Amino acid sequence: MTDNDKHRGRAPGDEPLFAPAALEVLRVAVAELSWLLDRGYSQRAALTLVGDHHELRARQRLAVLRCACGEAERVSRQARRLTLGELRGREVAVDGFNCLITVEAALGGGLLLRGRDGVLRDLASVHGSYRGVAETEPAIRAMGAVLASAAPAVVRIFLDRPVSNSGRVRQLMEVVAAQAGWPWQVRLADNPDREVLASTGWVAASSDGAILDRCGPWVALSEAIVAAHAPAAWIVDLGGLDPPGALIDRRISDGGG
Repeated sequence: MTDNDKHRGRAPGDEPLFAPAALEVLRVAVAELSWLLDRGYSQRAALTLVGDHHELRARQRLAVLRCACGEAERVSRQARRLTLGELRGREVAVDGFNCLITVEAALGGGLLLRGRDGVLRDLASVHGSYRGVAETEPAIRAMGAVLASAAPAVVRIFLDRPVSNSGRVRQLMEVVAAQAGWPWQVRLADNPDREVLASTGWVAASSDGAILDRCGPWVALSEAIVAAHAPAAWIVDLGGLDPPGALIDRRISDGGG
């Protein structure tokens, strides 16, 4: 599964697309998309409108989409966010690939994004297949070390059964956890999002907005791992601009543009 010559690093072209000179436009785009979402625009239509206006490339549009969210969602997510220290004695349900791939990207020098909700996300994605990289096992060990320091009572990790190699990832996680004595339960699920959300009373560990908008308490596990094990990770903050309403109102009063 693991190819030590491969990394979950930055994609070709990421440097100019997310260079300091490009960030102001991307932050404006995130604010504008968030403003449109708050006003009932469909995600697809709003992203097309904003992306076309700023002449964004496909990967920049994906970044803007992952960093944008409505104001109600932002406030709700932040209100339910727990710190790592609040996991002691709790039961934690982990969105497995969501967390693993973010940490792999950080360890491999890939791009990480901070959105309007303050959450750290990557630009990688799994579309039916997963291939292990040189950072896979180190990422699992880093995940375990951070969780162990938080001392939850139980950790249940859900991996996408339909994704190729998910069984091998499960096996690797179980072996590493057994060696270290971590209380992990690694499960394959047809729909991990649904399983995480169905874990009533558990703390969700994910950066997926669809989960964060529907779960109870949650923890930014991947961010904690990155902070502890990849402090020099390439992190771009696209969510720190004016509140979207103030930004758009100002641009309208200035005549648009």
